[in-house]
Amino acid sequence: MPLPFLAIEIPFDPRIVTLGGLMLTWHGLFTAIGILAGVQIALWFGRHHGYDEADAYTLALIGIPSGIMGARLLFVFEHWTYYSDTPLQILALTEGGISVWGAVIGGVLGPLLFAWWRGYDIPLGLDMGGVGLILGMAIGRLGDVVNGEHLAKATSLPWGVIYTDPDSPAYAHSLLVGAHHPATTYEMLGDLVILAAMLWLKAGPLKWRHGVTFTFFFAAYAVMRFFVSYLRVDSAETFVFHITWPQMVSLFGAVAMVPVAAILWRKGDARPTAPTPPAPPPGRVRVRR
Repeated sequence: MPLPFLAIEIPFDPRIVTLGGLMLTWHGLFTAIGILAGVQIALWFGRHHGYDEADAYTLALIGIPSGIMGARLLFVFEHWTYYSDTPLQILALTEGGISVWGAVIGGVLGPLLFAWWRGYDIPLGLDMGGVGLILGMAIGRLGDVVNGEHLAKATSLPWGVIYTDPDSPAYAHSLLVGAHHPATTYEMLGDLVILAAMLWLKAGPLKWRHGVTFTFFFAAYAVMRFFVSYLRVDSAETFVFHITWPQMVSLFGAVAMVPVAAILWRKGDARPTAPTPPAPPPGRVRVRR
């Protein structure tokens, strides 16, 4: 198929360097950068809002492995038809295969359970984790853009992408359909908009409503991901009514956040309660003339 004139050509080799049996890809590099950046902004956010720094570090150390585990497990679940016949491939993490929704769920659930066990401040910790997750996902998507991960539908829009490196996962797809939507770029931009909205909300309307900012993050990402998934063609396995598994998780997540947000809203205070000034000591009042 001839390549259209108005399209963005991406010529990069997905592999940066190969040393022995180890391979460094753009996807892996930006995933690592995203994790580091997400942890740093979460720690900054926690310090800014008075979260215990030692507790914040502990939750970050738990959230990283639990997020990676969740990302792999949900991907395996979504593609169980394949992994049920090749169970050893479940452990082949270096060959790819992760779910962003799994990373979100695992990255929240692990620290949440630990915080509940140790008696940490859970609502503010959720806000802190949400900020770190959304920035980490945005940066991680840069690796998807360069590598050509997650195939999307054809488009005639001038920002359609074409991958020209034969080793790119999207190379054959580009030859077949021509320019296609940069779906991961849409998601990355959506992540950054959600992050900006979260920081604004926490600095103003939701400053003392701890936990509500997290529910906004979760629901907003779910809605955005639901509609972006319509452009992708690599999530072919559907649940019901032609809705894919990632879209089903998005629907459930968005709906589930409504009662959670209501509970956290009622639990939080609109502003800190000012202490009652002490009563003046009894005695004669001196009148100044």
